[in-house]
Amino acid sequence: MTIHLYIDEDAMDQDLVRSLRARGVNVTTALEENMIERSDQAHLDYATALGRALFSFNVADFYRLHETYRSQGKSHAGIIVARQQHYSVGQQMRRLLKLIGTKSAEEMRNQVEFLTAWG
Repeated sequence: MTIHLYIDEDAMDQDLVRSLRARGVNVTTALEENMIERSDQAHLDYATALGRALFSFNVADFYRLHETYRSQGKSHAGIIVARQQHYSVGQQMRRLLKLIGTKSAEEMRNQVEFLTAWG
């Protein structure tokens, strides 16, 4: 199964969302899901419930949440993180497409991927 994305409010950009959708990526955003101004924990829980990998610029907090999930024996659908203002929308799109084209949803489960690794 292909990775489906949930983009939190830190990373959501309408140009990115449109570009990904134009290339066949199944993506939703915090705005579309009425999840604005929720905690990082709530975003990860929600993405997990939807079976979607979460994409965010909030590297430290989501890596910490990943470690918390692991220590509690909880599972998530994957976390993809990137440093804010480090990549253009085009670079984000190309790197996300490379990741999605390489890994399955099952391979993404309980993993943290750094966008820097997908250049």
